[in-house]
Amino acid sequence: MIKTANRRNTVRIGVGAGMADDRIAPGVQLLESSELDYLVCECLAERTIARETLNRRRSPQLGYTPMLEERIRAFAPLLREKGVRLVSNMGAANPLGAAHASRRAAAEVGVHGLRCAAVIGDDVTELLRTHPDLRLLDAGEPLESLLPRMASANAYLGADVVRDALATGADIVMTGRVADPSLFLGVAMHHHGWSYNNLPLLAAGTMAGHLLECSVQVTGGYFADPGRKDVPRLAELAYPFADVGRDGSITIGKPAGSGGRLDRMTCTEQALYEIHDPRRYITPDCVLDITDLSFEELGPDRVRVRGPRAAPRTDTLKVVVGYSDGWIGSGEVAYAGINAIERARLAADIVKERFHLDGGQAGEIQVDLIGMTALHGDTGRTQDRPEPYEIRLRIAARCPDKRSADLIGDHVRQLNMQGPYAAGGPINLGPREVIAVDAVLIPRSWVKPEIVLIDKDPQ
Repeated sequence: MIKTANRRNTVRIGVGAGMADDRIAPGVQLLESSELDYLVCECLAERTIARETLNRRRSPQLGYTPMLEERIRAFAPLLREKGVRLVSNMGAANPLGAAHASRRAAAEVGVHGLRCAAVIGDDVTELLRTHPDLRLLDAGEPLESLLPRMASANAYLGADVVRDALATGADIVMTGRVADPSLFLGVAMHHHGWSYNNLPLLAAGTMAGHLLECSVQVTGGYFADPGRKDVPRLAELAYPFADVGRDGSITIGKPAGSGGRLDRMTCTEQALYEIHDPRRYITPDCVLDITDLSFEELGPDRVRVRGPRAAPRTDTLKVVVGYSDGWIGSGEVAYAGINAIERARLAADIVKERFHLDGGQAGEIQVDLIGMTALHGDTGRTQDRPEPYEIRLRIAARCPDKRSADLIGDHVRQLNMQGPYAAGGPINLGPREVIAVDAVLIPRSWVKPEIVLIDKDPQ
C-alpha cells in the first residue's frame, strides 16, 4: 500500500533481517517509523537449506528458518496496522510449511486472515540425481562423486517468482532459495510493473537489493574500527530502507535519529561485498556491472545511488548442492602463568597421541593457540612477540565418524587431570556434522517454480 500521493512513483522497501538469526527489534523500529510499503527479510546462507533439509527429514513440519514464528509475531500487528507486505526466503527447505506457520504465528498475536503465498520448485534434488554428469563448479568433478552424500540441491530462483507471488494479493510471501537481491528486485518489478526487457531498471533494482540484503552492513555493521571508522551508537544499529523510483532512481536511508551510520563509505563497502567480478556479477535476473557506480550524500543518512548497468540474464541457473562431509570434533582449555605456551603445546601433543592410541580416526587435526596462531598459523613470527601470560588452546579434528569427533573433545576435557598443570575450563565442544556446499549450473528451463496461495486454515 502506497502511503501518500506524492509517493505514487516510488516504492519504499525496508529490511527486516539480513541473516537467519538477525535482530528483530530494528525491523520493528523500521515498521513503526519509516512509512514502508514492503519489508524484506533475507535469511538464507549457502548451507542453510541443506541444514534445514536435514531438520525436515527428522520432523516433516519443520525445515524453515527457526526464528520465523518469533519474527512474525513481532511484525504481524504492524504489518496489518501500516499496510506493509512481507517478503522473505525464511521458507528455506519448506516454504509451504513456513506460510502455514506464518498464519499461525500471526493469529497468536491477534492478526487473523493473512494471505500467505509460498513459492515452491527451487528444490531440484531428485532432478540432479538423474544428471550425474553435471560438473561441480568448485571441485571440478562430476556431480556423481558426491551423489551418495548429497543432502539437498536448490536452484537460485529470481525476482519473477517474487513478482508473481505478490500478484496473488498475498500479505506475506515465503520462498525457499531465491537470490538475495532478487527478493528486493521482485518487489520493485511487481510494484512498478517492470519487465525483463528494461535492463537499466533491472540493474537499479538489483543494486538496491544488493545494498540492502545484509541489513546493517550498509548502516555501520561490520564496518566500525575505533578511531579509524567510527560508528555512533553501534549498539543501536538501525536497518536500512530504499526508495526505488519507477524510473530506476535509488536512495538508501534509515530512520531519522537512529543509531549507526549511512554514507558513501558504508555504501561502498557493502557494494563490493561478495562481488566476485565488479563487471560481471551474475544473478538470476541480470548480469550486473558496478564499475561506474557512484554514491551522493543527500543529507544525514540519505545516499543517492547512480551508475549500475546490466546485461541480460544467463540461460543457466546456479544450483547450490549441500552434502555431508564427515564430522568435526573440538575442545578448548586455558593455561595461564609463566611458561603457559609450552604447557599448551605439550597438552596438544598429548591429546593427539591419546586420540590415536584410542582408535580415533581423523583426516586432519588442527591445533590453535587462540590469540597467537588461530588465524595466521604458527609461522615462526610468534617468536618475535612477547610471550602472553595466558593462552587458550583449541584442538579440532575432521573425522569420518561421530565417535572420533566426540573422542577428540573428550581428550581435551580430560586435561584437567590428565595433562600439564593449571588447565583452566577444559570443555568438549561436541561432535558437529559437516554440511559442505558446491554448485552446478543447469538450464533455466529445467526449473518449474509454482506459487501456492494459502488464505484458509487446513481442515
